[in-house]
Amino acid sequence: MTTRRWLTLHGVLVLLFLYLPIAVIVVLSFNESKYGVAWHGFTLKWYRQLLEHTRIHPYVWNSLIVASVSTFLSTVLGTLLALGLARYRFPWRGGLLFLLYIPVVIPDVVMGVSLLLFFAWVQRAFDALHLGLTTVILGHVSFQIAYVTLVVKSRLAGLDPSLDEAAADLGAAGWTRFWKVTFPLIAPGIAAAALLAFTLSLDDFVITFFTAGPGATTLPIYIFSSVKRGVTPEIHALSTLMILVTTLALIAVQRVQARR
Repeated sequence: MTTRRWLTLHGVLVLLFLYLPIAVIVVLSFNESKYGVAWHGFTLKWYRQLLEHTRIHPYVWNSLIVASVSTFLSTVLGTLLALGLARYRFPWRGGLLFLLYIPVVIPDVVMGVSLLLFFAWVQRAFDALHLGLTTVILGHVSFQIAYVTLVVKSRLAGLDPSLDEAAADLGAAGWTRFWKVTFPLIAPGIAAAALLAFTLSLDDFVITFFTAGPGATTLPIYIFSSVKRGVTPEIHALSTLMILVTTLALIAVQRVQARR
């Protein structure tokens, strides 16, 4: 077997390993059978039951609130941090870069426990930050900032600094240079970082589990508690809808970047 055929076969096997479980979930969401994986016919009733199941709607709403607010905060703060790291040299810059990688590489359970202990200390000392949606949002921002900063910083590393200098020579002030020159050039990187942060927030379970309180149940927590009682076709339908939304978002971002 030639090297080209071997690499092609290897790529196909890797793709099957990654996407075959997802395909199984999608297929089972249209299965008539409520139990097992045997195919008993095509149906859409699980999607109808999912949409009519009003109990799940607050969990969807909580997930969207947490993902949207945390993505906005982390994108703004991470972009500003990336600009500072890329444009300026200051003491302890290397140490700050090192600290950015810690939320990326440490286990989620360690970060979840540390955040829980921190919120418990703040609550005991200042009677603030009671566990709820606010603590979940802050917990998500704490690891999203690192991803946003690294993505935007990599985009800034590929920019020609002479463009900003030329704008300054032409009389553009700091914010004018940013909005007219820098921001349009790094906008694809910011969009990619925001999409990554939104996906990580929507998907996160461990940190959410440790920082959520009463009334702050999100979709991952609901799915986990439902799976413990047995996987139902409604969970398959919900997972399929989440996959569909994520796929459509990726396609939209790719088309926007292609047009630019």
